[in-house]
Parts: sequence; structure tokens; C-alpha cells
Amino acid sequence: MNVRITRSVGVVAVLYFTANFSAQTTKVKDTIAKENKIDEVVVIGYGTQKKSNVTGAIASIKASDIENAPTAGRPEQILQGRAAGISVVSNSGQPGTAATVRVRGITSFGAGSNDPLWVVDGIVVDNIGWLNQSDVENIEVLKDGASAAIYGVSAAKGVILITTKKGTKGKLGLSYNGFFGVGTVSKKLDLLNGSQYATIMNEAYLNDGLKPVLGDPSSYGTGTDWQKQIFNSAQRQSHEFSINGGNDKSTFYSSFGYYDQQGIVLRDISNYKRVNARLNSTHKVFDFLTIGQTFAYTHTRSQGVTDNGEFGGPLSSAINLDPLTPVIVTNGINNEPNFSDYVNNPNYVRDPNGNPYGISQYVSKEMSNPLAFRQTKLGGYKWSDDIIANVFAELKLNKHITFKSSANGKLSYWGEQVFTPTNYLSTANKNDINNLFRQTDKKFEWSTENTLTYQNKFGLHSLNVLLGQGYYEYNISSGQNIRFTNLPVNNWEDASFNFDIAQENKTGNAWDGKQTHKASYFARVVYDYDNKYLFTGTIRRDGSSKFGGNNHWGNFPAMSLGWNVSNENFWPENKVITSFKLRGGYGVLGNDAIDDFQFANFLVAGSNYTFGDNIIRVGYAPSTLENPNLKWERTSQLNIATDIKIFRNFDLSVDVYRKKSTDILRRVELPGYLGLINNPFRNIGDMNNDGVEVSLGYKKNWGDFGFSANGNFAYLKNEITRLEDNRPYVNFASFQTLGTVSRLQVGESYGSFYGYKNLGVFQNQAEIDAYKNANGALIQPNAKPGDFKRLDANGDGVIDEKDFVNLGNSVPKYTFGLTINMNYKNLDLMIFAQGQAGNKIFQGLRRLDIQEANYQTAILDRWTGEGTSNTIARVTRNDDNQNYTRMSDYYLQKGDYLRLKLVQLGYTLSKDAAKTIGASKIRFYVTAENLVTFTKYTGYDPEIAGTDTYGIDRAFYPQARTFLFGANVQF
Repeated sequence: MNVRITRSVGVVAVLYFTANFSAQTTKVKDTIAKENKIDEVVVIGYGTQKKSNVTGAIASIKASDIENAPTAGRPEQILQGRAAGISVVSNSGQPGTAATVRVRGITSFGAGSNDPLWVVDGIVVDNIGWLNQSDVENIEVLKDGASAAIYGVSAAKGVILITTKKGTKGKLGLSYNGFFGVGTVSKKLDLLNGSQYATIMNEAYLNDGLKPVLGDPSSYGTGTDWQKQIFNSAQRQSHEFSINGGNDKSTFYSSFGYYDQQGIVLRDISNYKRVNARLNSTHKVFDFLTIGQTFAYTHTRSQGVTDNGEFGGPLSSAINLDPLTPVIVTNGINNEPNFSDYVNNPNYVRDPNGNPYGISQYVSKEMSNPLAFRQTKLGGYKWSDDIIANVFAELKLNKHITFKSSANGKLSYWGEQVFTPTNYLSTANKNDINNLFRQTDKKFEWSTENTLTYQNKFGLHSLNVLLGQGYYEYNISSGQNIRFTNLPVNNWEDASFNFDIAQENKTGNAWDGKQTHKASYFARVVYDYDNKYLFTGTIRRDGSSKFGGNNHWGNFPAMSLGWNVSNENFWPENKVITSFKLRGGYGVLGNDAIDDFQFANFLVAGSNYTFGDNIIRVGYAPSTLENPNLKWERTSQLNIATDIKIFRNFDLSVDVYRKKSTDILRRVELPGYLGLINNPFRNIGDMNNDGVEVSLGYKKNWGDFGFSANGNFAYLKNEITRLEDNRPYVNFASFQTLGTVSRLQVGESYGSFYGYKNLGVFQNQAEIDAYKNANGALIQPNAKPGDFKRLDANGDGVIDEKDFVNLGNSVPKYTFGLTINMNYKNLDLMIFAQGQAGNKIFQGLRRLDIQEANYQTAILDRWTGEGTSNTIARVTRNDDNQNYTRMSDYYLQKGDYLRLKLVQLGYTLSKDAAKTIGASKIRFYVTAENLVTFTKYTGYDPEIAGTDTYGIDRAFYPQARTFLFGANVQF
């Protein structure tokens, strides 16, 4: 099926202005007009604007704010805690892992992720992991509808504009920024040791009237500390070089970066390396013609362990394995183990010295000795190559009219190679035939854009008009893989596709992507009168091949107003409030982030059949139901705000907004007897995000001492207002044998936790007998002393799923950050803290379907007799009261935390000392990252994201506490 939309292809203009232009001075008061002021400029998408005249909600972060803040290999972490309304949460401490970025909450609960639109130098990209931090000149976050509407259907989840550094005319400049450091795990779980484990296991049997299976608990000692086996110190280094220069005709900026990070969990199979290069140049061919380009290349290579998954992997295994199993077995016959797992499975794994790794006799399924697991994963890796480029031409037609045109492209190659030897790790984790697997993918995406800008100032009036057109091609992709099995070797060093093996041991696949495209037309008018009355109006029209003929096109309008009250003649001259601006705006944005061509019904293979002769024939069946009325999600946003400067040193901004998403795209649940491979998408939901954002900055110098502080705070209330077919809720996230643990519930927050509310622990039989319904029957007839007492929420006298209540939000209500900078002569100090509050975390670290899985030491405070505990139920194997096998608030903990994220002390050598090696600046610094976290959460880390399933901790890879030494050198 070939679905296309009308297009007009041209050559475009994508702007990448820096944010340090000098703007025309504006009269505010006669006493101030004499000052030669420079008005800061911010990027607003396809252009720039004086910050004092901005009417939308735009957060701006400059190179000076981030150049001394090393990140863990991911540039998006620069944003964490630095702007109100922008949530940046680490998905994992594993090297190279992207963070989850959310702008003003959750926008959708069905159509793709809630990731914002990333635009780097005018090029729309799907991530910024390839970007060198030192190349960033400034970052602008378009938070509200009025600001982001210029990007139309792609902007509902926020837009983040990144401008990279450009060359400057004058002397050739060379700079180096690098660091080296070591990280370690900042916190370990308190798990039961050998004696404690034996005590709990025996007690669980005794509580069910069974004989204990383990001997005297004191005889087991401390046992194996599996966390000690997996955690290690990890080196991290980064080196970034840049050179820039130019003259009146041409300028250039080029850079090279190298980043290398080991993981704190089994660093042999958890690491990340990145090499990148960049060249930006601008050339003034004629007075009326300027051309330029940006080019970036990045290569990455990584290894990673299973992360945030309770079904295996070294982290989950280290938490759940019993401490009675040794790391290495040395007490068998002739030092060979003689119990059944070894005797019946000769493929058990040995260490480099030939010793068999321990296999648990108690904890099985996917759990395995993490050191044996490491041996089976050596040599495997993933890789990627990304090339991102832009060329542009700017033609100045006359004094007021400029035409720009550019072409943008991204070419990506990626893949992986894995060798899996024959091995036996556990009953559910084994491989009887070795195999070598390789996969490669490629994707090309390109776009063109044209803009025509009219700019004029006449009298007290200032006018800027933008007209634009763009065309975009996505997902021109393909891939293939190959697998060889039964290789004559069983180690990754010797594994090769050059072995001549039987044809039946070779398999391969190939595929092509589904190409999609979009056409856009957009316009914007920016007007101000005397720098007092401000207006911005935007309209964008997008057409996408993702939707059927009934809804190819969508329109996305926006408008915002501003009033610089302090520029009015009636504003009294004073030293308290020296600047006061009111602004407000409304805009409609779109979201089309669903799988391609979901409006259509395709026939797919796989429904094979026989027809009377027992011969299997390839059959085709509809993949889903057709829906030609499928359309965009629409997000409207109202923003009211004020910007105030107090005592010339304080800058205060307060924004209040309502963000309403309607016609949310989500797959509907249909009966299985329809025989569909996929449930169809429909526009079936609505959701609101209401919020308040406050930013406060202070800056002042006293002689040789300088001080600045920038703090931000945001409040968010999320509420689902409509679901498909007027359902009150749909189930959302689930966990092991508990089943559903969170819901999308009308009237409640996205992904709210639902389950039983515990009222304490029954201390004796009398309390059980006294808990009766209206008919005198026991409400919990299966309970015994020591079991949880559950709230009968609906009052029907029976404890069942109808008694599930809202137990808390997974999305934080409050986020905050504070950055303090101090300098005295050549010394400088930076302190950065961030955190969140108002959310709950589901702690799912223990495998509930493995009764012998280890516990945290909190279980030692369980109920063991009347009066011993009213918060933790007795341990039992049968669990007749479903204390631990049904969802309840027992599994939830507060997710509030405040983290001292970064402390850095730097020293800059004197200019005379720097000149001895020809440098203009030499600065050395020491940095401590993740120094301390204040929280009541008992897991590794309260910073829990998990893409769009918030707040469920399935053994997140913890972030490292790292100490770094670095240097900045400029020539």
C-alpha cells in the first residue's frame, strides 16, 4: 500500500543563531537609557528574540551554565534540575543509557513515548546521545503551546532547541576540556546473610506446619555477599578538543571528543565508548549571500547488562540469590560438584582457573550466579555510527527581507554481535547449542525547509514576519541479521562467521522499514510597540502519511501577548522592582507518535492452515481493523506568567499553566476471538496537566568575591479525564504474580498505584474474629494472627479487587533544583542539588514466585508474636491471606529525595602562569558527583523513571558516586 500526501519540495533554511547577539538598546527610563546595555537574545525556533520581549514560556541554559558540569556521557542530563517544569530522570546508571526527559508532565498515554522534540542546529533528531557537551552553545526549552506551536504536530510534548558553537573571526582559538575519575556504588541493599536467611526460611515452613529444611541457622555464618561480587570500581574519562577562528568572510568551529566509561556492575560486560567529530562553518560569499554547514559524526560501542528487569540479569540475581550458595564450588569429588545440577548438566560454567561456579539449589528459574553469567556474555557488543549534516544558504533580498534555505539529513548505522556459548546457569537459563549472532541496521532521514523573513522597525513599531515551508522524509531503513549455530569452538575469542558449517546451522533474515513523510507550512508574526506591548501569533499546517485520507492534515495555531509594565511612563522609578512584565499565551499542538500506517488494515503472514490433505500452507490474515478516521492527538495549553527583576540582582519568573490533551491515541482492547494480531488504535482519551513553575536567580559581586544562585521549583497535577467507551479505568503496569499494580483511572493521576490498603497486622485470633461484615461473617476468613488486615473499601464485607484503592502517584508532584556559584579571585566553587517529592515508588526487587528468594533485612522486623509488629506480616510459604501475593501498600515507599548532585572546586592559574605555555586560560578542578542523597527510599536509588511506566523499581542499575579531576585549557 502506497500512501502519500501532496508535497512541495524545496531547499530550506534552518537557523542556528547563537544567543549572544547584541541587540538595540531600549529606553526604559531616562536614568537607565544612558547605560550601554546588552539585551540577551534567545532562540525561539526559526529565529531569535530579545529575552525582554519574549511572551512565551522558554527556559534558557547557556554554555557558561554547563561548561564546568560533566555529565555521564548523555548531554540531556545537562537539563536536570536547571529549569522549572523540566523533569530529567536517569533511566539507569549503566554507561551510555539515555535519561527520561519530560516537559510539563505526561502528555499522552498511548501514542509513543512522551519524549520532547529535539532540534539541534535546526535538525530534528530522535536523540542527542551523539552530541559533545562542550559543543553546546545554548539550550532553549519551549515549554508552552504558544512557544512550541511553530513546530506543530511534533511539539505537544515540548521542544528542546540546541545550538552548537560557531566560529568567531579573529585569532585562531584552541581549547581542551577533559577529566578522569573513578566511580563506585553509593549504596548497597541490606540483604539477609546466611544465618538470617536460614532463620527466615525455616520459620516460613514452621508457620505452615511443615518441618524446616535448613539446619541450625547459626552454622551458616554470613554466607555469600552477592552484591560484593557484582559491584566494582569504574573508571571514567572524557577528552574534548576544539579549534575555531576565521575572518570577515569565513568562520569555522571544529571539535573532537572521546568518552570512555566503565560500569559499576561487572565492568567487563558493562561499558560505553564514544568518539565524535564536528565541523561548523559559515561563509559570506557576497554581501547579500551567506552559506554554511554543520557536520557531525559519532561512533559508539557499548556492552550492557540486563537492567530494571526482575527476570534475570546480574543485579536481580544478586538481590534474589540465597547467601548459602558459594561463588565457586571446591568441595565435590576431586573438586568437582556432585549434586544433580552438575552431574546432569555438563555444560556448567567454570571460572578462568577451571573451577565450577556455584549453582543455587534453592533459588532457580532465571536467577543465576552473576559471575557465571558474565562468562557467557563476554565479547558481545552493540555499536552505532551517526552522521548528521546541514547545509544552508541565506540570501538578503533587501534591507528588510531575508530568504533562507537548507537541507538536513541524518544517516545512521547500528548493530550488535553476540556469541552465546553452550552453558548451564540454572533450570531456566541454559543453552545447549552455541551460536554466533550479528545484526546490522541502517536508516536515512532527510528534510528541506525554506523561510522568508521580513523584519522592520518604523517609529515605535517593530515587526518580524516569518513564512516557512518544509518537507520531511522518515524511516528510509533496512536491516538484516545472521545466526550460525553449532560452531566447533565454545569461546568468543575464536568464534567467527568464517567457519564452514552445515547449511542447516545458518539462518538469516532481512527487512525494509515503512517510509513515512510529512509536509508543513508555517507562519509567525512578532510585533512590539515601544518595547511595551508585545504580540506573537503562529500558525502551522502539517500533513502526515501516518493518517488516512480523512485526516491527513492538521492546523496548529497559537497566540501570546506581553506587557512590559515597567516601560510605561506611569511606572514609578524605584530601586525595588526595576523590571516588571506580564505575559500570557494559548496554543494548540499535535502528536503523531504512533506506529506507521495504523489507520490501515494490512494482510500479514503467519496464519497458516491445512485444507484436507494435511499440507501446511502459508496463510495471511488482517493485522488489525481499519480506522480511516484516525487523527492527531491535540494538546492545547494556556500559560499566564510574570517576570520581575527585584533590586537589580534578583530575577523572578512565575508561570501558571493548564495543558489539556484530547483525542489521545491508544490501542483499544478487543476480544481475542476476533483473531487480530494487533489491537487497533483509536482516539479514546483526554488528560489534563495543571502546573505552577517558579524560577528565582540572584547574582552580585563584592570586589574579588562573586556569588550567584539559581533555584527553580515546579508543581504538577496530572489528571486523566476520559477513557475509551467511558470506562472508569484501564489496567496499566503489572508486576509478576501480583498482576496489575497501577491503573489509568479517570479522575486520578497517570499510572496511579492501586491495591489493598493495609490497616495493620492481626495480633491475635480475637482481632480476626472481631473483623466482621454486617451479616456477622468474617471479612478475612483465611487470616491467621500475623496476617495483614485489609480495608473493606466498598463495605460489602468481602475482601477482593473491588476494594482496591488509590495508593499514590507514580509521577512526582514537585520537582526542584538549586545551583550556587561562588568565586574569589582565582578560586571557584559550584554546588548543584536537585530532587523531587510527592510520588510513590513500587519496590519490586524480590521475585515473588521464588519462595526461597532472599529478602532485605527489613523482614527481620516481621510479626513473630503478639505485639512484635504492626507493619510487616508473618513469613509463610502458603500465604493463605495473600499477604505478599496481592498488591497492597506494603510494596510502596515514598519517592521523595534531595540529592547533592555535583560539588566542584576549581582553580584558575594566573594569566602570567598560563602564558608560559602559550595559553590564555588554564583551570583545574575536582568534582564529586552524587555525593549524598537524602531519602527514605530503601532501594538503590529513588530516581526511578522507566520511560513511560513510572515508579516501578525492578532492580534499576544504580548511579555511581564519582570523583573526577579535570582541566580546562584555552589557547
